[in-house]
Amino acid sequence: MRIGQLSERTNTSRRLLRYYEEQQLIVSTRAANGYREYDERLADRVLQIRGLLDAGLPTRIIRQILPCLDKPRTIHFSDATPEMIATLTEERDRITQRINCLVRNRDAMNEYLEVVTGGDPAATG
Repeated sequence: MRIGQLSERTNTSRRLLRYYEEQQLIVSTRAANGYREYDERLADRVLQIRGLLDAGLPTRIIRQILPCLDKPRTIHFSDATPEMIATLTEERDRITQRINCLVRNRDAMNEYLEVVTGGDPAATG
């Protein structure tokens, strides 16, 4: 697929897709006319990358953990340094804190909605 198609399927700007490629997060081939061509499977990869970026991970960390997203049962880093492990541990813990905060906020909204709708689940969608 071409960059425009990937952009539409992932709701990601073409500029950002080119940046992901520059950061070696995704790869493309070049068609005879010079246009970028992307594998269909990259749509899921782009969504994973966006999720990791939204969680606050820098691209240098994402680049290193991307292989794990494809085959989580075969995780192995021969070059994992103590610093890398510490960084990933810190990032994981930070993400966990954000998840816990989001869950608390969601639960508070649910409680509020129950009160203002009189407990009618149909009123909250």
